[in-house]
Amino acid sequence: MRKISIFGATGSIGQNTLDLLRRDRAAYHVVALTGGQNIAQLAADAREFGAEIAVTAHEAQLPALREALAGSGVEAAAGAAALVEAASRPADWIMSAIVGAAGLAPGLKALEQGTTLALANKESLVCAGRLLMATAEAQGARILPVDSEHSAVFQALVGERLAEVERIIITASGGAFRDWPLADLANATLAQASSHPNWDMGQRITIDSASMFNKALEVIETREFFGVSPEQIEVLVHPQSLVHALVGFRDGALMSHLGAPDMRHAIGYALHWPDRKHLPVARLDLAAIGQLEFRAPEEARYPALRLAREVMARGGLAGAVFNGAKERALDHFIAGHLGFTAMAEVTEAALARIEAEPGLIDDAMTLENVTRIDDLARKAVDLLVAQRTG
Repeated sequence: MRKISIFGATGSIGQNTLDLLRRDRAAYHVVALTGGQNIAQLAADAREFGAEIAVTAHEAQLPALREALAGSGVEAAAGAAALVEAASRPADWIMSAIVGAAGLAPGLKALEQGTTLALANKESLVCAGRLLMATAEAQGARILPVDSEHSAVFQALVGERLAEVERIIITASGGAFRDWPLADLANATLAQASSHPNWDMGQRITIDSASMFNKALEVIETREFFGVSPEQIEVLVHPQSLVHALVGFRDGALMSHLGAPDMRHAIGYALHWPDRKHLPVARLDLAAIGQLEFRAPEEARYPALRLAREVMARGGLAGAVFNGAKERALDHFIAGHLGFTAMAEVTEAALARIEAEPGLIDDAMTLENVTRIDDLARKAVDLLVAQRTG
């Protein structure tokens, strides 16, 4: 029986992971489930799967979690320290699906025990890719990608040599505003940005898809995970979201990965790796689909992609600045303090402001330094927003 923990169990990735576990319950023992504000869902899942511990990231929610778990035998805990402690509990496979930089510390702790980390938290690699990969190597741990694009690349590379890879192409749906007139983007509303044309995801990642900040992070993630140069990474807008990635080799061949837009494919591949098992996902009917559409992303529509290139060129802790600033800008958009296109503007300004401080971006890549510069990036965005709003 495999021991499983899921960090971010109440989000879309976590719920899809539990759906797969539910289909073969006897094969798994759930050690830890973690979540945020959705205490009812977290408690219900912890009871159903007989988890050893359930953790909410919010300390104020601990009484509610304890009440919801009363009599179940499931331990309740809360806060950042509790998340890290839960990640230190022995498990064979840990899903890292906490959204944002908050997933870095638990992910590192999981790797320190030498386990397999199924990584859906792209922000960890963006903020501290070298630290994460070095920790995995030192501890004999394994990181398996769960983002659909990186899972697709990973699968396309089975049996291949990375030295023969010429380019990696990750696809993007283009998000909710891919066909909007550029002049209308500044007035896009929260409700409009929160509706994805293809995928069923949480609000934050759906908005990140519309701005393509999500894809910008994935470009950096590709560089960190596969060790290719930034020049080898390309992005294509693919509205159908059926081709998740392509890998081009030096002989001109392209290996593509196709599948329905269902995260259970990537999750299931990581869960069962190196084997493939039956998954309850739709089978593509290519004759019915008829054709696949691709187009180059417009820089004016998606400035986040340019910022990702600049971040990779800068190196150091620039990825942590970029992610922290992006996350805080998104907070302000959701709160109504920023317009849609202003998120990229303040993120770029925060990057420039912190880069101007001597030595900050070039500090050693440690968890403490990443955490510190993440906080500085968020504070820089807060200041910039305050200046814009008067």
